Amino acid sequence: MDPVSITLMATGAYKTLRAGLDTYKDLSEMGQSLATWGKACADFNHLEDRQKNPPFWQKTFKGSDEETAILIWSKKEELSRMRSELKDYISWHYGPKKWEEVLGIEAQMRKQRKDEIYRKQARIDAVINFAIGAVIFAISGGALFLFFYFWGQYQGRW
Repeated sequence: MDPVSITLMATGAYKTLRAGLDTYKDLSEMGQSLATWGKACADFNHLEDRQKNPPFWQKTFKGSDEETAILIWSKKEELSRMRSELKDYISWHYGPKKWEEVLGIEAQMRKQRKDEIYRKQARIDAVINFAIGAVIFAISGGALFLFFYFWGQYQGRW
């Protein structure tokens, strides 16, 4: 996923959360929206970390380094603003303890997501890296063999 679609997902969940909380729904009733928003934030953070050290065969963001830096910064600021507003809202209406509960749940979700999805993606990346390396090794080994074979024929050794 790209940062724009992740931010759009987070924005949609945030708007749903705010609309629900503005109509005085209980925070527990807004669990799905909160989970979607937390997932989007975790995905963005993972994407940002992955961009710092992408696989050699893949570039996560398209465009120049300056575009990438500005895009990451702007989306990170937008998510930070959403987090701050949710913190203020939840802390004001439900008390600081509820925000700490939300942070605890978010940490648990982040850990679970990291264990499940991000490790799976890391394994897929490792398999692709290995396959590409094996193909490059086989091609270069074959080319080296052919080079020495034709060189030996040229010199009349076989």
